[in-house]
Amino acid sequence: MSLKTRSSLSLLLILLFVAPFPGCAENNTESGNGGSGSTSGGGDAKPKVAYVTNGIASFWVIAEKGAKDGAKEFNADVNVQMPANGVEDQKRMCQDLLAQGIEGIAISPIDPDNQGDLLAEISQHTKLITQDSDAPQSDRICYIGMDNYTAGRMCGALVKEAMPEGGSVMIFVGRLGQANARLRRQGVIDELMDRNPDPTRYDDPGAGEIKGAKYSVLDTRTDGFDFGKAKANAQDAIAKYDDLGCMVGLFAYNPPLMLDAVREANKIDKIKIVAFDEEAASLQGIEDGEIYGTVVQNPYKYGYESVRVLAALARGDESVIPEGGFMDIPARQIRKDNVEEFWTELKRLTATGTPSPEATGVEPAPLEIGEEKTE
Repeated sequence: MSLKTRSSLSLLLILLFVAPFPGCAENNTESGNGGSGSTSGGGDAKPKVAYVTNGIASFWVIAEKGAKDGAKEFNADVNVQMPANGVEDQKRMCQDLLAQGIEGIAISPIDPDNQGDLLAEISQHTKLITQDSDAPQSDRICYIGMDNYTAGRMCGALVKEAMPEGGSVMIFVGRLGQANARLRRQGVIDELMDRNPDPTRYDDPGAGEIKGAKYSVLDTRTDGFDFGKAKANAQDAIAKYDDLGCMVGLFAYNPPLMLDAVREANKIDKIKIVAFDEEAASLQGIEDGEIYGTVVQNPYKYGYESVRVLAALARGDESVIPEGGFMDIPARQIRKDNVEEFWTELKRLTATGTPSPEATGVEPAPLEIGEEKTE
């Protein structure tokens, strides 16, 4: 065989050997960019998605568990991020994720009205969905959560049950920049004032006392996710309003701190407490008869469904987008008669404790409030 013939044969063998590899590389690229796969975890490549909260709280520990379980179920990698220092921290985390080439972000915007640029940046570079708190004016693909205005009215209904003769009410919340906080607060107020439902209505928190036929809302106090300030707000309200009849806490950490303040003032029998979310200390307070009831979300499902949707979108499956762009995960009212059943199910679904250090960027430490006892 001549040298020329051997060279030609060698070249042919090399071409035959390497020919399949461009096809393999192309399939991996398509999978990573949403070219193929299914909602049940099809495809070899794992989509890399992120779940970004609006702070650090026990509520988000439950959501983190749901997100990680969703990642296992739908063959994805999830990066959970919990900003400790508000809007700028959340912005930094999202931009870091984009720089890493993340394939989808599920975010609870802290201040959607003033985060338009950030949300636009996210939607231009990856799949954007909102969860827990919506940003309907953004280019998000969908929102996963509850109807916060309806949930607020459900909370107001609990106040009516706890204090049927009427009386004065004080509302406590982390911040009102978030859409979910504004809508919950307005729902509580509208229910107590017996108004027709209108999610677009907004009573300015600085306008003073809101009076109705039986109930009056004295004020709304915000704390900026500062637990010390949250408790101080409750203590100040108790000292300032001798006739205070009911305290309503709209974020998970508010009710336990309100309860501490009421206990310290020896007014458990005088001041009713109505809660929001499934903080362990709130559920214990309901069992003990110190908190009347709470309106609970389903943070586990928020995390789980967010990862399911993002993983499918990354694989090119848009059938997971809910009709109207809203996946409604309804709220529930929890009272003394159903708290044990609810709490048992919650414990089954989750291993409560502390946020992962990967999510917060700090070493794990016990939660400041509501840490569940080990059995």
